[in-house]
Amino acid sequence: MSQPSEIQIKTDRLAAFLDRHHLDGVWLQHRNNFAWITGGRDNHIANSTPVGVTAIYATRDGQRVCFANTIEAPRMRTEELADTGIETIDFPWWDSAAAKKVVSEYVGGKRIAADADTVGAGFADLPSDWAELRWSLMDEEIARYRDGAQRTVAAMESTCRQIEWGMSEHEIAGMLDHNVHSQGANPTVTLIAADERIGRYRHPIPTNNRLARYVMLVTCAEFGGLISCCTRFVHFGAMSDELKRRQQAICNVDAAVNLATRPGRTLGEIFTDLQQAYAANGGADQWTLHHQGGSTGYAGREAVATPGSRITVRDNQAFAWNPSMTGVKCEDTVLVTSGGIEVLTAPSSDWPTVEGISNGKTLRRADMLVR
Repeated sequence: MSQPSEIQIKTDRLAAFLDRHHLDGVWLQHRNNFAWITGGRDNHIANSTPVGVTAIYATRDGQRVCFANTIEAPRMRTEELADTGIETIDFPWWDSAAAKKVVSEYVGGKRIAADADTVGAGFADLPSDWAELRWSLMDEEIARYRDGAQRTVAAMESTCRQIEWGMSEHEIAGMLDHNVHSQGANPTVTLIAADERIGRYRHPIPTNNRLARYVMLVTCAEFGGLISCCTRFVHFGAMSDELKRRQQAICNVDAAVNLATRPGRTLGEIFTDLQQAYAANGGADQWTLHHQGGSTGYAGREAVATPGSRITVRDNQAFAWNPSMTGVKCEDTVLVTSGGIEVLTAPSSDWPTVEGISNGKTLRRADMLVR
C-alpha cells in the first residue's frame, strides 16, 4: 500500500485543526504558512516582511485556492503554482474594495481564520496552535530539507574559502548572500563579525570592520520553504591555545544539547542538560548572554528554548541549537527522529572537524577553517 502524500497528510492535519477550532477554513498569507500548505512554494517579494503577496484559502476537503492581485496572478498561474492543481483567483491591484468583494463573495458566510487579513474581509485571527501543524516533517519535506541544507553548506564553505584577509564584514556578507542565491536559496539572515566583534556581540550585523585574524559567518537560508541555519569560522594563521580550548568547549556543549534532543522530551528538560554542559565546560553563565536556539523548519526558530519550557520535541522535527561562548559559537541544523539525529548541514568531507564530547558520546562538529 502506498504511503499518503505530503498534501494528503497536511489536509488531514488541517481538517483536525478546523474541527478543533470550529472553523470552515483558513486564509494563509504568511510566507512560511504559504510554503507549508503548497509543498514548498513561494509567495514573497520583499525579504523584510513575513507576509507574502498572495494568499491560500484552504478547507478540510482539500480545496486550496490562491488569491492574488493582477500583478502577481500571472506568475502564480504559470510558474509558482503551475503544477499544483491550485486555482488562482485575481483582483485589481489598485482597488481594495474590489479585492474585499472578490474574497468575501468566494468564501461566503464561512468561518475563516487568517494569519494576515490583508483584504479586510473580517476573518478571525488564526489560533496560536496553528504553527504546531508544521513541526513534524513528512518524507517529501525531509527530502527538500536535505537538498536545501546541502545547498547552504556549499554556499557557506565556498564563501569561507574565498574570503581574503582585510575584507570588510559588508564584503563578506555580500559574498555569502551571493553564494546562497547562486545555490537557488534565499538568505533570510546574514550575520558577520570579525575579531573583537565576535566576542562583543551575539547578533552582529555586518559593518565596515575589516578582518584581521578571524571571522564568524552566519546564514539562515530558505529553500522550498524550509530554513537551514549554519555558522562557520575562518581563522587566518595559527589559532591560539586559548581559542582552541574555547572551540573544543563550545563543541562539547553543542554535542550535549544535540544528543539530548529526542522525541518526547521537553525543551525545558533539554535546557537543563544544556546548562549543565556549559558549567562542565567552564562557561556556567554563558547561556545567559544569548538565546540557545530551538526548533526550526518553516521559521528560523519555530520555538526558542527557554528554562522550564514544556514544549515537547516531535519525531521528524528540525532543530538548530546555537550555543556560544565569548569568541566562539557552534550551529547546525539537525533532524531529530526516534532513531537519533541527522546533521543536515554537516560539514563536507574536506572541512576541518572536531569531536564534541558529552557523557562519553561524541558528535562530529565543524572546526574553524585555518588559512
